[in-house]
Amino acid sequence: MERQQSPFSPSEGLKVISACPLCEVHYSPLQAHIIEQREDAHLLHLECRNCGSAVVAAVLNGQLGISSVGLLTDLTSDDVMKFKDDPFGVNADDVLDLHTLLATDDLTALVAPR
Repeated sequence: MERQQSPFSPSEGLKVISACPLCEVHYSPLQAHIIEQREDAHLLHLECRNCGSAVVAAVLNGQLGISSVGLLTDLTSDDVMKFKDDPFGVNADDVLDLHTLLATDDLTALVAPR
């Protein structure tokens, strides 16, 4: 009987940053931009040279091994640096307000007055 690998194993956790999720071309480790690092965690930005997509990934070293969480994005590494500590981030009320606004026909409120 073949032993199945746990989806939470270290090798599965690193899959998200080993290849592009869109075109599956493998990233070079030298392509990763380290946005921030702490003793047990790294925030990385990887851009695919083949298709231009990008991934922002948090790689964590915990008691159970290495794990990662990635997010497909159109942000550049500079954008991630700019927004990572933004104290005015989007909250649930902002999302609900936008939904309500988009449900109306008056989209002029989307344009901020100058």
